[in-house]
Amino acid sequence: MTELPLDQVQTLLAVVDEGTFDAAAAALHVTPSAVSQRVKALEQRTGRILLMRTKPVRPTESGEVVVRLARQLARLERDARAELGMSGAGEATRVSIAVNSDSLATWFLPALTRVPEELRLCFELRREDQDHTAALLREGLVMAAVTSSSVPVTGCSVRALGTMRYVAVARPDFAERHLDGELRETLAQAPVVVFDRRDDLQDGFVRRLRRGRGGASPVRHFVPTSDGFVEAVAAGLGWGVVPEVQADPLLRSGRLVQLAPDRAVDVPLYWQQWKLDSPALAAVADAVTATAVQTLRPR
Repeated sequence: MTELPLDQVQTLLAVVDEGTFDAAAAALHVTPSAVSQRVKALEQRTGRILLMRTKPVRPTESGEVVVRLARQLARLERDARAELGMSGAGEATRVSIAVNSDSLATWFLPALTRVPEELRLCFELRREDQDHTAALLREGLVMAAVTSSSVPVTGCSVRALGTMRYVAVARPDFAERHLDGELRETLAQAPVVVFDRRDDLQDGFVRRLRRGRGGASPVRHFVPTSDGFVEAVAAGLGWGVVPEVQADPLLRSGRLVQLAPDRAVDVPLYWQQWKLDSPALAAVADAVTATAVQTLRPR
């Protein structure tokens, strides 16, 4: 099997991270010509185009495979150096994780506090919708992710975490003004709060009520933070589908009312991570799984 020379793999990663061949050359302390030659040699060795020569440079689908390999090799090297006592004094191990906003606002941060402090981990969290976090794994930009996909990304393992339940809610006076009638018809016309332009929870909820027809109203407010989203609904800007754990105290206090108690939305969540023998990743996975079992609904 054709080998992938480490210097060529590392050079490709530097080009992707730095964005240009010149910047990669500066980071690696070599000439731009040397960077170009290494990348070309790697492309010849793999028989694939690995980079799109745009500004900034972007990896092709084949390039993403090599970039992910490069990041995994770097992770293994850091773990080995730490075990051998070769890390710099006080140097922490960085763990990059993609996580959806609702998990981040509810149960995920307490999970990280369960990781043993003696491991000296430094977390780099990237917020992304649970339907899209797997893309960051495929690109090698994160080591692990909370995702809604049970299909493992190539080179990754997957564990079921549990189910996050969402409920459709609104402020009581909002419901009186806008939802006085058959819910499946009034809900499609009422102002709605959505997280961002990729948020399909509200549209999907209306489609289920209407047996696949239409979606939520075009009168919509975009509020791209989990806590801000709930507050926008509680303030009466519109109705929305929010995590049950965030809705419960507001329902009990009367600030919100549930619109369709028998129509909860259950979103299964999974933990995907690189298949590496990494103590850091293993400890984080154990902490996340243990917390999820205690806070999420079982599948």
